[in-house]
Amino acid sequence: PLTFILSGIPGLLMNSYWMALPLCCLYLLMLLGNCALLWMIKTDHSLHRPMYYFLSMLAMADLGLSLSTLPTMLAIFWFESTSLHFEACIVQMYFIHSFSAIESGVLVAMAFDRFVAICYPLRYASVLTSSLITKAGGAIFMRGICVVLPVAILIKKMPFCRSRVLSHSFCLHQDMLRLVCGDVRVNSLYGLTAVILTKGLDSLSILLSYMMIIRAILNIVSQEARAKAFRTCISHLCAILIFYIPLIGLSIIHRFGKHLPPLTHSLLADTYLLVPPVLNPLVYSWKTKQIRRRILILLC
Repeated sequence: PLTFILSGIPGLLMNSYWMALPLCCLYLLMLLGNCALLWMIKTDHSLHRPMYYFLSMLAMADLGLSLSTLPTMLAIFWFESTSLHFEACIVQMYFIHSFSAIESGVLVAMAFDRFVAICYPLRYASVLTSSLITKAGGAIFMRGICVVLPVAILIKKMPFCRSRVLSHSFCLHQDMLRLVCGDVRVNSLYGLTAVILTKGLDSLSILLSYMMIIRAILNIVSQEARAKAFRTCISHLCAILIFYIPLIGLSIIHRFGKHLPPLTHSLLADTYLLVPPVLNPLVYSWKTKQIRRRILILLC
């Protein structure tokens, strides 16, 4: 059966336990942080508000994104197992791109939450009802599942007759596509369309939301009220930067950075998939007063 060879990190020996141990610590930190967030939001009734419901969706997307890469990352650095069957590679690719699209959609929903809270504070409770949040969450998850499905179906039908060596420790669509020896125009076109329909539209929506948020903040007379309104957006802005900066960098080097060393591609892909799920719980725990207070109560 058709198998692919995963590269791990170029220049690093597969039996490098000094690399495997930090990876395990990162995954444990990710699991602990996101599961703790979900548990706190579920058990603390003071956190049963739209902002924290969206935060729980972000934590679930982060868990899905990290767990999609976990099997192959640990297999490479703990067990020196670099081969992966074609079907397993497609499944991993599908989940990685699906959860990435879901996380992008959740960030848009969180931007809308901040927009309503700052621009229309008196209508916040009437606009962001439980029904609307449930429908938004369902739409976000369904969009991530459905938009990426044709990508997996199209690439499953393609012939692979070149080198079977992938550039990363996991399967990505762009990486698999470069090994196809047939006509990839349809795959490339739909892949680009899927990115535009998800991350492209999402980034424009977030930008538009923050343009209106900034305009509303500047219209506030009190300087103290301005600072307070801006502080409510800091955690979300950090989550956006943590997610989109590596994503944009990875997209650029996949299309225009073929002359760059393989280590650059590998490290940027690892950063994009591993860093946001680890940092998001830390950022929200540090910058959100209610979550920070809850953590202090638990520790005491």
